[in-house]
Amino acid sequence: MSEGRNGIFNAGFALAVAIVLASIVGAWAYTHKQTNEQTITVTGSARKRIKSDLVVWNATVTYSAPELSGAYTALKDRVPRVRQYLISKGVPADQIVVSSVTTTTQRSRDENGQETGAVTGYTMSQTIEVRSTDVEKITRISREVTELIDQGILLESSAPQYLYTKLGDLKIEMLAEAAKDAKARATQIASSTGSTVGTVRSARMGVMQITAADANDVSDSGMNDTSSFEKDITAVVNVSFAVD
Repeated sequence: MSEGRNGIFNAGFALAVAIVLASIVGAWAYTHKQTNEQTITVTGSARKRIKSDLVVWNATVTYSAPELSGAYTALKDRVPRVRQYLISKGVPADQIVVSSVTTTTQRSRDENGQETGAVTGYTMSQTIEVRSTDVEKITRISREVTELIDQGILLESSAPQYLYTKLGDLKIEMLAEAAKDAKARATQIASSTGSTVGTVRSARMGVMQITAADANDVSDSGMNDTSSFEKDITAVVNVSFAVD
């Protein structure tokens, strides 16, 4: 009986030792593998100069009068004149949009500057918007339109907004260029240590920065300049490569 028990004990002990050894070997192999899988993370960027291909410009016509009807009559006369002026300058009629009328009631103020209930007059305004791909022409008109003031038309010309409509396609191109730059940087760093760059382990796209030409402004949420005709678009990517 004792010999049978000893045999069972020895077999169990051998199995336990085998399991422990297998665990140790497996852990060593995993650790060795993890140690050998080195990576390098670099940031790549690409920049390109672009010219806006769409301009949006607004001009507001305003008139004030003691009576609401007087303000409306003056506005009704002046807005069509502004529209006709733009058409005479070569702006197609279908590119001109006139907004609805905005009315503000003017009230008197007491000696403390507080508004009273007494109505002193009304101010009415309408905004004329032009959207065009002829960027240079609309830019010129936005500067010349103030000559209408000499005709008794109170008009406020806003600064044009410059947009780029092919941004979606350009982003793909810019990200590809930024990725190439990241690969070149990683290769240069790895070669200095006698290593080679392997496959991509991970990649993360940064925010796009669209700034005025030669500007260095950046934002964590991305820049989107609309005040400049010429702009710089910058793409950034962070890429991790395996190192062999």
